[in-house]
Amino acid sequence: MDYDPMAMDDAESLGPVVKISQADSQRVKFELSNADLAFANSLRRVMLGEIPTLAIDLVEIEENSSVLADEFIAHRLGLIPLSAEGIDNLLYSRDCDCDEYCEHCSVKLTLHAKCTGAEMSVSARDLVPTGSRTAQGLGSPVITDADGLGSLLLKLREGQEIKLECIAKKGIAKEHAKWAAPSAIGFEYDPHNKLHHLDMWYETDPAKEWPPSEYADWEEPPQEGEPFDYDAVPSRFYFNVETVGGFPPDAIVAEGIKVLQQKLAGLIHELSEGEGGENGDYNGPRSPEYNNGGEAAWQDQGYTTPFGNGGNQSAWGGAGAGATTPYGATPYGAGQSSWQ
Repeated sequence: MDYDPMAMDDAESLGPVVKISQADSQRVKFELSNADLAFANSLRRVMLGEIPTLAIDLVEIEENSSVLADEFIAHRLGLIPLSAEGIDNLLYSRDCDCDEYCEHCSVKLTLHAKCTGAEMSVSARDLVPTGSRTAQGLGSPVITDADGLGSLLLKLREGQEIKLECIAKKGIAKEHAKWAAPSAIGFEYDPHNKLHHLDMWYETDPAKEWPPSEYADWEEPPQEGEPFDYDAVPSRFYFNVETVGGFPPDAIVAEGIKVLQQKLAGLIHELSEGEGGENGDYNGPRSPEYNNGGEAAWQDQGYTTPFGNGGNQSAWGGAGAGATTPYGATPYGAGQSSWQ
């Protein structure tokens, strides 16, 4: 397809533009342009902490004669990456009607291994998901190594045995890092430091203090003697999203955009649900209104401050007392203060 500069200009005027430089099963690198820093950073933070995934949350150990403690094994199991394909069909435990867990909010995995030789390695491959959701691939351990074993869990000696049952639940990384979808997200803008967001220690040799990244070739370097633009703001952002394995890297970006849209939709709903009535007046929370006399509306309803008495007077004054302070003349004498 031929390049149409007019069509490209129209696309950039409509919203953010994404240019992908690399995409494989482990990471995706792309440039986000025609956007501001707040939006780019919001997308980065959402991808890091708010994409729902699946991770082992409960471990019921029936037999453990290995040298590792139960708590140590449970912690290692929680960090095993699990496939999150079809996670939208799984409920959060807090939203489910069951007492603890069920097939609607969890995936069950079992592990049973006994060493009959001199030594035996137990890895993520030995975790067996059970239940109706296993056909969809949800909850299967992510195995990417050449040997097809997955992460190493523990080692057994002759006669030692491990038997347990795991319950994997849906969650996000803001609750615990084991639910993180990406392993890391590289985020960069202004590779030549044109905006001087970071001050350099050695202005004479900036190349040593500010080494050029791979994105330095994507932007024009500053010219010698070029005046500094105090109104300039960053508009091109470079992402490097690396996956743990539960989601493909491109799906992490798509899910991040989806979660960001949901959060914005929820905010708009909260702001607009108080609007209503025949005149479209806002009926949500607000500060006290004032009537024509300058008094707050809650005074008209019979409420007073701790120092009021219903007539907008302080606790020391009043109509009958002359509305004076404790140092005035009325409580102690006509026109005399308390120490006169």
